[in-house]
Amino acid sequence: MTYRSLPRVASMVGIAGVLAGCAGIPTGSGGDSARLQRIQNIVVIYAENHSFDNLYGLFPGANGISSATPEQMTQLDHDGTPLKELLVFGRNGQPDPAFARLPNKPFRIDAPPVNRPPTMIVPSPIHDYFYHQEQINGGRNNMFAAMSQVGGWAMGHYDGSQFKLWQWARDYTLADNFFQAAFGGSYLNHQWLVCACTPTFPAAPQEMRVRLDGKGLLLKKPGSPSANVGAAQIYSDGLGGQVTADGYSVNTSQPPYQPSGVAPAPDGPRTHANLRGGKISGLSLGEPVPPQTAKTVGDTLTAKGVAWAWYAGGWNEAVADGMQAPGVARHVIYHRDAKSPNFQAHHQPFNYFSRFAPGTADRATHLRDGADFMAAIDAGKLPPVAFYKPAGRDTQHPSYTDIMSGDAHIAGVLEKLRASPQWKDMLVVVTYDENGGYWDHVPPPTGAGWGDRWGPGSRIPAILIGPGVKRGHIDSTSYDTTSILKLITKRFGLEPLPGVRAKVGDLSAALQ
Repeated sequence: MTYRSLPRVASMVGIAGVLAGCAGIPTGSGGDSARLQRIQNIVVIYAENHSFDNLYGLFPGANGISSATPEQMTQLDHDGTPLKELLVFGRNGQPDPAFARLPNKPFRIDAPPVNRPPTMIVPSPIHDYFYHQEQINGGRNNMFAAMSQVGGWAMGHYDGSQFKLWQWARDYTLADNFFQAAFGGSYLNHQWLVCACTPTFPAAPQEMRVRLDGKGLLLKKPGSPSANVGAAQIYSDGLGGQVTADGYSVNTSQPPYQPSGVAPAPDGPRTHANLRGGKISGLSLGEPVPPQTAKTVGDTLTAKGVAWAWYAGGWNEAVADGMQAPGVARHVIYHRDAKSPNFQAHHQPFNYFSRFAPGTADRATHLRDGADFMAAIDAGKLPPVAFYKPAGRDTQHPSYTDIMSGDAHIAGVLEKLRASPQWKDMLVVVTYDENGGYWDHVPPPTGAGWGDRWGPGSRIPAILIGPGVKRGHIDSTSYDTTSILKLITKRFGLEPLPGVRAKVGDLSAALQ
C-alpha cells in the first residue's frame, strides 16, 4: 500500500438509545487491535452511481484521469475499431442534438462544450450486470461508450473541487483504489454490502432471464447499429436480464415485502408484494424476488450482541405508501415530485430477507427511518454500527436528482456527526454503491481472493472520516465494498461472511 500526502485544506430517540446499549463489545486482534479498539461507532453512508474518475478523477495526488493509458481512454466500437467521435444518444437511441459531438476521450461535463453544471439533472448511463462486464472489457475499460444507451456520455467527469465532499476528502482519507463489490447496479451492490452474496431466484420466469450469445455476451438484435450511429439494441433490455440462466438475481428486481415497486395483490396481504408481479408507468417489473435466507452482517452482529440499524430516508412514508390498495396512486416510492423523498425500494437490502419480514421483531428493531438516524446523532445514541441510505432525492443519482443536492445533504450529515457526543470514537465511511455506468480507467482486481463471477466492478469513491483517521492522505490499498464487512467483522469479533473477498483490505490502513 502507498500513501501520498496532500495539502491540508425525535420521538424515536428512546428506541435508538436501546439500540446503542451494547456493552462488552469484542475487538480485533493483532497489530490493528489498538487502532480498532478506539472505534466505538462505525457509520456507513451509501450514496449513488458515480465512478471514481467521474467525481475524483482530478483530485490532486490521486490515481486519476491523467494516469489513464491511451488504450483505456480511447473507446472502441462493437467491432473493436476506435470510435470516430463520442455521441450522446437520446431516449430513441439516436444522437441527441442537445449535446455536442465530442472527441473520443474523457471530457468535462461541467465545462465547454457540454456545460452541464452539477446543479442540473443529467442522463444516467446504463449500469447493468452484463453491460458492465462488457464495458470493462477484460480490464481495458474501452467499451463504456459502445455498451451504453447514452453512448459517449459515459466518458464524462466533473471538476470535483466545487463539492463539499471533496473538501472532506482533502481533510481526511480518500481511498483511490476502492471498487464496487459486484458488477452492475444498485440492487446487487446493496446486497453485497450486507451479505456479500447474490440473491437466488431459481424459479424466475423465462422472460426475466438474460439472453446471451455463444461468447457469453449480451445478444444483440438483428440490425443493431455501430456505436458511431446509435445505441446497441439488446434482447435483454428492460425486463429481460434480471436473472442469470442459472437462477441468480443480478439486475434491479423488487423486494417481496412492502415497500416494493410491486403493489400488494388484490387478494393478498397489504404488507407483501404481489407474487404475480406488477408494473410502474406501464413497464413490467417482473415478479418480486423470493424471500432470501442467506446470512447477513445484521445476523452476525445480532448473534454477537452488537446493536445496529439500517436507517433509510423516507422509510416510514414508503412503508405506508407501499401498503395502499392496488391501483391507488403512490407518491413516495419512485415518485419524482420535488416534495417526495423518491424512495427507491431496491435500495433497502434487508427488505429482501425473511428474517426482516413485516411483523418480525428484527424488522422493528433494525430497519429505521432517516429521521431516527438524525435524532440518534443529536442524542449521542447511535448504535455501534449504523448504515445510512439517504432518500432518493439526496443520493446524487443521475436522471432523477442532481449532484449538488446530495453533496450538500451528505456534508450536512457529516457536520452533524462531527458535532455528536459520539464523534471522538467514530469512523465514518462515505462511499457509493456503484459507478452508475460512468467510465473509470483502473482495471478491477482479478484472480483468486480478489474476484469471482460477481465482481468486483469499477472503482468508486470512498472517503474515510473520523478523529482516528489519517489526515490529508490518499490510501491506495486495494478495497471493495466487502472491505466494509471485513472491518465490521474484525472490529466486533463476528463470524466472517463467506462471500467477503480474502485479499481485499479491511480499511484499517487508513487509521492513525
